[in-house]
Amino acid sequence: NHTTPLTTGEKEKGEEQSQENGRLMLADGGVAEKGDPKVNSGGGSGGVSNGYPTSTAPSPKEGAGGVPAGALRTLVVQQTSLDQPRETWSKKMDFLLSVIGYAVDLGNVWRFPYICYQNGGGAFLLPYMLMAVFGGVPLFYMELALGQFHRSGCISIWKHICPIFKGIGFAICIIALYIAFYYNTIMAWALYYLLASFRPTLPWTTCSNPWNTVNCLRYLSTDSNVTWTNTSTSPAEEFYTRQVLQVHLSPGLHQLGSVSWQLALCLLFIFTIVYFSIWKGVKTSGKVVWVTATFPYLVLLVLLVRGATLPGAWRGVVFYLKPDWGKLLSTTVWIDAAAQIFFSLGPGFGVLLAFASYNPFHNNCYKDALLTSSVNCLTSFLSGFVIFTVLGYMAEMRKIGVETVAKDAGPSLLFIIYAEAIANMPAATFFAIIFFLMIIMLGLDSTFAGLEGVITAMLDEFPQLLSRRREWFVLGLVCVCYLGALSTLTYGGAFVVKLFEEYATGPAVITVVFLEVIAVSWFYGTSRFCADVHMMLGFSPGLFWRVCWVAICPIFLLFIIVSFLAFPPEVKLFDYVYPPWTTVLGYCIGVSSFICVPAYMVYHLLTAKGTFKQRLLKGITPVPSGPHSDIIITHAV
Repeated sequence: NHTTPLTTGEKEKGEEQSQENGRLMLADGGVAEKGDPKVNSGGGSGGVSNGYPTSTAPSPKEGAGGVPAGALRTLVVQQTSLDQPRETWSKKMDFLLSVIGYAVDLGNVWRFPYICYQNGGGAFLLPYMLMAVFGGVPLFYMELALGQFHRSGCISIWKHICPIFKGIGFAICIIALYIAFYYNTIMAWALYYLLASFRPTLPWTTCSNPWNTVNCLRYLSTDSNVTWTNTSTSPAEEFYTRQVLQVHLSPGLHQLGSVSWQLALCLLFIFTIVYFSIWKGVKTSGKVVWVTATFPYLVLLVLLVRGATLPGAWRGVVFYLKPDWGKLLSTTVWIDAAAQIFFSLGPGFGVLLAFASYNPFHNNCYKDALLTSSVNCLTSFLSGFVIFTVLGYMAEMRKIGVETVAKDAGPSLLFIIYAEAIANMPAATFFAIIFFLMIIMLGLDSTFAGLEGVITAMLDEFPQLLSRRREWFVLGLVCVCYLGALSTLTYGGAFVVKLFEEYATGPAVITVVFLEVIAVSWFYGTSRFCADVHMMLGFSPGLFWRVCWVAICPIFLLFIIVSFLAFPPEVKLFDYVYPPWTTVLGYCIGVSSFICVPAYMVYHLLTAKGTFKQRLLKGITPVPSGPHSDIIITHAV
């Protein structure tokens, strides 16, 4: 029997033929039904792999179907499963844009520039590149290859890798839910700003609004008679904290206050867009990303050109890139570099597995991995210029140092400082509209991706229950995410967002990916994994990749985990310092997702049959997988 993997054309034919399950295709055009006399059931040569007997040579007298007597007759078996054929991307570009849209998110715009200048400017690019080459990209490549080979989401894939680790899949789904609880709220804030931008004067430029306090000061170099003191606040800051978030109405996490109805409506709108983008699967979301993944680049370029022409822009750029080589001796720089590249590329959220599982089997995922991760790192670098040219301009206008302007990280960098800079430019309304649209788009495709990871995982794990009810399942999931996000829409919601961001996702995801790498490279085996890649791509990963998967990636991840536990982040937001009990709460949220991994191991060992040793062996022995549904068996007699 000679088995050949199908080309795409044959595969489509195969999908048409799968309607004719239970038939044998004879190469001379005849079709043999089960039990058909054409197929000699006594064939001494044994059965063809899916339970059909093989045919024996026709007798010289027969010459069936116009085939000359004595000629070879080929029996082609299209071996198909009774499952529905897996849906695929309409175009290769849909896949690439989805992956880029997922990897390039809000973190590239606010977290990277801030971390870069904090950790020695240009000098930071060295640890960043090293961490990318030895840690981030190998993990990215591994996850794309796994998803494409096994064609399944992050839960059901484990039976083909190492069944006892299946809890990892459930943990990933819970983490993805936690992210959906807080991540979309940031887009709701941006939507609020976007709606507020459709006015001739932007509401965060003046101090005469109902929400302003006596400390509010419009301070620019043109206002020579105004003195800026330490208690002064800018109108943009008051708009963000007192009008959008209304944080002044909540004393802290112990008393969040009621839900802000404006933000609740904004979030409802965001989730409606999300639902109608992903309800039909990658066929619809693959089209939406053509807008959401490309539009941000257009805006970044416009803002870059605009920023570069502002007075004082060069001060910001110098501040961003001026290398401070002494910083490289401190461990925090390396920890930050590792964490930044890891969260930026986003392996371990089940998304890359899900996206790659819809690829054709022989797609070159190696090139894809290199291309998309390079685009992602370059985007981070580019957005640094977009942010810092504007910070330099603000410093110039206020006659202060760039470091005093750039003291805020995170959302307030975009919503206070950048918003204020835009308000002081000519054509402020136009720039405000495209800037907040960009933030919403950057967030949207990451949300599509995160939820698609969960949906694919669940549909592959429970196909009988869910595959025909995808739209209802997605609706339920989106409703759960909306209800979970209500706590972030309260007056103290910003505190909740920060808590989730620091504790719920970071450490848990890194630990999960650490276990994933161990399971693949040590239990499943690098040689077996490389053989899988060879079967798909026609070449094996080189020595560099093998060493990274076996040793360097696990060390890289362990380094981040240990550093997080050794130096837990001191969390504060505005003037609120998080009390110690919130740290405990944060760790509980983090552990609640991770607990799935040991829990499933115990469950697996208890429910399996046999002695303890047999159960353990069964737990680490993969069920073979691969392109079995795409094999043509030709048997010439």
